Amino acid sequence: MNILDQIVADKKKEVAENKAMVPLMRLEKSPFFDGKTVSMRKYLLNPEKTGIIAEFKRKSPSKGWINATAKVEKTTIGYMQAGASALSVLTDKVYFGGDNEDLIAARKFNFCPILRKDFMIDEYQFVEAKSIGADCVLLIAAILEPKRLEELAKFAKSLGLEVLMEVHDAEELDRSLNPYLDVVGVNNRNLKTFDVSVETSLNLLDRIPDEFVKISESGLSDPGTLVQLKEAGFQGFLIGENFMKSIRPHQAAYNFMNAYRDLLAESASAATP
Repeated sequence: MNILDQIVADKKKEVAENKAMVPLMRLEKSPFFDGKTVSMRKYLLNPEKTGIIAEFKRKSPSKGWINATAKVEKTTIGYMQAGASALSVLTDKVYFGGDNEDLIAARKFNFCPILRKDFMIDEYQFVEAKSIGADCVLLIAAILEPKRLEELAKFAKSLGLEVLMEVHDAEELDRSLNPYLDVVGVNNRNLKTFDVSVETSLNLLDRIPDEFVKISESGLSDPGTLVQLKEAGFQGFLIGENFMKSIRPHQAAYNFMNAYRDLLAESASAATP
């Protein structure tokens, strides 16, 4: 059993327990449930922003603890002030040290789109996502059969949520595309080796239909790499670990985004005859 299989097995147990403790009717009474969704798709395409989805992530299965002491309020407000297009908040507790309360806190202090980053396998989790203030949910092609992924994407849309589908290779991409997606993300991390290469994104770019917003994820630690991906055709980038490994993630994000904007301006100036 690989790490994803183990995570999914544990997530099924967790969802069953949550269903028993908190019925759907209670989730639907949340003050966030009837709130208007903020479109991540629109924010990613907004030229005034950087296209960066800045992630709040305390730990990961491959790296262990990244930042156990970062505060949601200070970090997420700092991300948005730095110029991020959206936020991603990990809500998985066991493997990523997250919590639904982290997303609720981020929602209270920010008006931007927020992605609920978790292993979404059951309709209950989508109602839960809406109840804690998420605007967008993640569907991972590696853990969902194409038919099931489409069912969940359609259900998410029925709740007013946007959908980011994440793929790792061409096979996952080709079999999983469906009309209920808003954003398609290419994860540059190889699930078998955990090696990271942006070539994964560049190789899959042209296979993603233009109707979807295209983003690159994982291993994005150099502003110059973002310029390369942007000029190739990517419209957004998911960055978490590179910011979170700093003592002050919001400052790391500010410095990174300023450097990225400067490089973009230089590139545009050099391209002008």
